[in-house]
Amino acid sequence: MGCWAFAAMCLATLCCPAAGAAAEVIGSARVVDGDTIVVSGGKIRLNGVDAPETDQLCLTAAGQPWTCGVEARDRLSAVTAGKTWNCRTTAKDKYDRWLGDCLVDGVDLNGWMVEQGWALSFVRYSHRYDAHERRAREAQRGIWSGAFIAPWEWRSRSGATVVLGSYSVPLDAQKTLLAPATSQMASKQGCQIKGNLNRDGVCIYHVPGGRFYARTRIDESKGERWYCTPEEAHAAGCRRSLQ
Repeated sequence: MGCWAFAAMCLATLCCPAAGAAAEVIGSARVVDGDTIVVSGGKIRLNGVDAPETDQLCLTAAGQPWTCGVEARDRLSAVTAGKTWNCRTTAKDKYDRWLGDCLVDGVDLNGWMVEQGWALSFVRYSHRYDAHERRAREAQRGIWSGAFIAPWEWRSRSGATVVLGSYSVPLDAQKTLLAPATSQMASKQGCQIKGNLNRDGVCIYHVPGGRFYARTRIDESKGERWYCTPEEAHAAGCRRSLQ
């Protein structure tokens, strides 16, 4: 008998977990960021959408910087708190996360995040949520209420990065948006895990109290960054320091 026949018996588990095979995941979830959740130890990346990183900054309508990635994570957490997720997974991404289309109370959470302005349609891989994004942009909801950089551009940001958002984007918006949340802002939001690159380009993350935590410095120009949780660091391809 296949996975779908046993759906009711597979709460908080991956049915038919063979690599690349379609499966159903049903259970409570912990939200890692605006497009990643963990169900019973298995990471699921919301398919077709891309939310701001937890250390990414956006600008409000008044031009003030704010941690929009943390807000996106918290909005997803709030709308799904105490509820059961039902995700259909299809394949894994390069970070070993399942790609999933997820429902909560019958609502497509992938689409909800885009339509509420807390994620973008991930057009590099899918145009499924383009209409949802257009409605969010026209209503200036979520990050569309101010100014921001698309998450995929922020991860590889440069001086040529395009600033998106409301019609009145401040002239100095790009300079602010290219910077990650400062250590003070990250600490305030609970993002105290340091992810740095070793000489081989491998990402190692350090938690408070670790042997090398105090001496580790984060250089954003090299792609190093702060993480809010170990799971978030793992999802980004980092491994924990052995010390």
